[in-house]
Amino acid sequence: MPRVFAYLSAVSMPKFSNIAAYKFAPLSELRSLRSRLLALCKSWELKGTILLSVEGINLFAAGAPEKIELLLAELRTIPGLENFEVKVSESDHQPFNRMLVRLKKEIIAFGVEGIDPAKRTSPKLSATTLKQWLDDGKPVTLLDTRNDYEVKLGTFRNALPIGIDHFKSFPDAVRKLPEEMKDQPIVMFCTGGIRCEKAGPFMEREGFKNIFQLEGGILKYFEECGGAHYDGECFVFDQRVGVDPSLHETDSDQCFNCQTPLTKEEQVDSRFVPGRSCAYCFKTPEEEIAFSVARRHEAIKRAVNPLPGSQPYDNFRPITVPQDCDGKTLMDALCAVVKHLPPEKWESESARGLLVDMKHQPVPTTHVVHVGEMYLHKFPNIVEPSVNGDVQILHEDEALVVLNKPAPLPMHTGGRFFRNTLQYILNEVYHPQKPRPAHRLDANTTGVVLITRTRHFAGKLQPQFSRGEIEKVYFVRVQGLPKEDVFNCDAPISAVSGEIGSRDVDMETGRASKTNFRVLQRNEDGTALLEARPLTGRTNQIRVHLWHLGFPVCGDQVYLPGKKLGDTQTLRMDDSPLCLHAWSIRFTHPLTNKPVEFCAPPPAWANIH
Repeated sequence: MPRVFAYLSAVSMPKFSNIAAYKFAPLSELRSLRSRLLALCKSWELKGTILLSVEGINLFAAGAPEKIELLLAELRTIPGLENFEVKVSESDHQPFNRMLVRLKKEIIAFGVEGIDPAKRTSPKLSATTLKQWLDDGKPVTLLDTRNDYEVKLGTFRNALPIGIDHFKSFPDAVRKLPEEMKDQPIVMFCTGGIRCEKAGPFMEREGFKNIFQLEGGILKYFEECGGAHYDGECFVFDQRVGVDPSLHETDSDQCFNCQTPLTKEEQVDSRFVPGRSCAYCFKTPEEEIAFSVARRHEAIKRAVNPLPGSQPYDNFRPITVPQDCDGKTLMDALCAVVKHLPPEKWESESARGLLVDMKHQPVPTTHVVHVGEMYLHKFPNIVEPSVNGDVQILHEDEALVVLNKPAPLPMHTGGRFFRNTLQYILNEVYHPQKPRPAHRLDANTTGVVLITRTRHFAGKLQPQFSRGEIEKVYFVRVQGLPKEDVFNCDAPISAVSGEIGSRDVDMETGRASKTNFRVLQRNEDGTALLEARPLTGRTNQIRVHLWHLGFPVCGDQVYLPGKKLGDTQTLRMDDSPLCLHAWSIRFTHPLTNKPVEFCAPPPAWANIH
């Protein structure tokens, strides 16, 4: 009788045979072997996973018993696998979703050089011998080399779990074992034995003198000895989750989210939601938000260390041909779109090969262009100025991200900044989503910013800004001591920017603007801390209004005392901070349609008491 069917009842043939097996043996021509095995398994309607490596084979597969036998016959024709043995169990359903044949560096990931089970392993102890030792009460340490979530479902009575979540952590866990264990007899075990093939030689290398490995693992022990000295069931890596000592599928399930095996009793817990959570990973809405925010902060750290614009790169700024330049030269289009640069500059850029088409091919300024065409202005080997990448998430849900923006940090591309911007960082962190800031803060202003996560929610939030329904409160420290405790400014602000993007009060053509102020503190150094409430949303509104009133913002290098303009737009990291902070924002949440308010902790300069 073929070996596989020796395990099966001749009277009641199971619908599916499940095999688990491995063998360390030098294999070659892996790519052609992979293609052949995958084609054969699909033709036999087998499902599971076969891992192939130069060090051997590891497989879990299921299908009709006669088809499983065909697979084993094929495998035993491969040099090195002539005596390939398997463990067999049965089920009334297919426990795998598809058939995979993969090439791997190791058939069981361990990551330790010099361990070669094909040449040498620790002494093997048969299942019947282990049972006899346990029956006789022989002093021995049973070491469970499996992951903690596997151990949870069942293990040998009084066994010592190694305490890991992944087999690659095994070496570090071994080094933490008590020194006295090195002289004790140790029997290590795992599901089918493959992990012990590498774990045993490693432990011997670490000085453990009396190591045995359970031959065939727990599954072989079940097959030959049943459940003697074993409590619970054995975790298996397929949809069955667990098998009992008779190698039949149990009622255990596994949490989709955290992968924890769950007993039948744990599945009736109200926190177990198939495909979502269980009692071990369930989180309240508040805990979910905190967990999500913590993960985002880790992603932000990765995105800004190093800063994305800190390494030299080529940047390309697009220029689209406008309607009134159709049929004219590229020079005409450039001068029409970028009005502040003279023709001489564009001639120089063209001579350096910095005007290119969408295929990055140089284009002369005399080239005839047409409406809608796009050309690129190349900026080679850019290294951007440093910025503060310490972006803090205050809240996150499916509609919005609320964050505390640091400074200096531009929100969008402009001037010397293309990658060292808030938008670029958010795109990296939230990829493939492209979150959209719902409003703007100056590069040098800190505080609360609303980010919409989709176009849909942007469309529901943005009209609140347009209708003036968003309530914003800023803290601002100014030079000078206002006489009134409460005052306002309604001076109109110019619609067109001046030098370095500055604005000014324009009583004739300026746009209507209004800001309410309240004095919070008057300080002995001649500065005052104010609360500012902008009722309109003009560029630089608070800074321009205070400058106009004779109380310039401390640290502002654009709007200087005496109605003078400075020459610095974005501060350097070592400059004194601009003392303007967006403290709170109140609005109607686009998801719940309820009023909400978020606050960003005040910076040190506010010194509120």
